Amino acid sequence: MKLARDIKEFETRLGHSFADPGLLIRALTHASISSPTRGDNQRLEFLGDRVLGLVMAEAVLDHDPEASEGQLAPRFNALVRKETCAEIAREIDIGAVLKIGRSEMMTGGRRKTALLGDAMEAVIAAVYLDGGFSAARDLILSLWGKRIKTVDTDARDAKTALQEWAQARKLPPPGYNELKREGPDHAPVFTIEARLATGEAARAAANSKRAAEQAAAKALLDKVET
Repeated sequence: MKLARDIKEFETRLGHSFADPGLLIRALTHASISSPTRGDNQRLEFLGDRVLGLVMAEAVLDHDPEASEGQLAPRFNALVRKETCAEIAREIDIGAVLKIGRSEMMTGGRRKTALLGDAMEAVIAAVYLDGGFSAARDLILSLWGKRIKTVDTDARDAKTALQEWAQARKLPPPGYNELKREGPDHAPVFTIEARLATGEAARAAANSKRAAEQAAAKALLDKVET
């Protein structure tokens, strides 16, 4: 199978030359454009998630031999979560070669965190099936390398950290309030306020409620810990 020029350029960015290019094509094909003769990347995503998890578990263990399980687990979660996969997908511009249906294209599918994260996991699986575990491991460590070295000592998400801060002081859990939603339906911007029972509050904006809540929680945690 001969790859189109843009896919070939992506293959170069990825750093893996496929013996079976069909695996790469499937990894980049979203369910919105699949057909009986064109498979999508959902099964590959399932496999890629597991391959990524194994490589990351090994990597965080190797990076800090003295860390406890309680320290390792949040670091691992930070490295394998969908948002991180999507960030890396953006760095290698998976969105430019992602094959999506018209409906997804019209709603900004090439920029969606979920689609990009899923595609990144599917690409990992494609490399694994094409070149074996060693090739997939080399790819993951190359793409994730700097994150493994710089992941926070305590990589709990900000909402969890803020809630634990409040509980330690016998306060109720923080509250989150959506202040406003702006922008078009395919690219909304949410402004969320995080507030403690004692009155301290902070707000943040992001393209999803989840991300805005996390950002607001981090801002509030930074504020009360200073």
